[in-house]
Amino acid sequence: MTRRAVQTSSAPAAVASYSQAIDTGNLVFLAGQIGLDPSTGHIVEGGIDAEAERALRNVIAVLDAAGLSMSDVVKTTCFLADINDFAAFNAVYGKFVTDPPPARSTFAVAALPRGARVEIEAIAVRPDELNV
Repeated sequence: MTRRAVQTSSAPAAVASYSQAIDTGNLVFLAGQIGLDPSTGHIVEGGIDAEAERALRNVIAVLDAAGLSMSDVVKTTCFLADINDFAAFNAVYGKFVTDPPPARSTFAVAALPRGARVEIEAIAVRPDELNV
């Protein structure tokens, strides 16, 4: 198996021992993205809606760097610092996913890096692999 790191300046740089994504050829595994603005390095203002949108735009930037899009995502895992944000998060998330939407798990967690309200990770499959 080949492993290649995916990196783009259009999403926040990795700040620890991880890659923005790992491309295995047929599967691409994205690290969790929070609502950090890649140009400032700060969490965007505006609450859960703004953070969810920025996190999803970061996911899209990493997918793009791997030559993929949201339509190639088969699974997301979403983490919320407050489960009461679920409805608002879900409304934003729904604007970004394609039909049929990917499988998803959403968890409430005690805390997220940098005080973020949401973190989203994804797994994508290269289109050729979907037609097996």
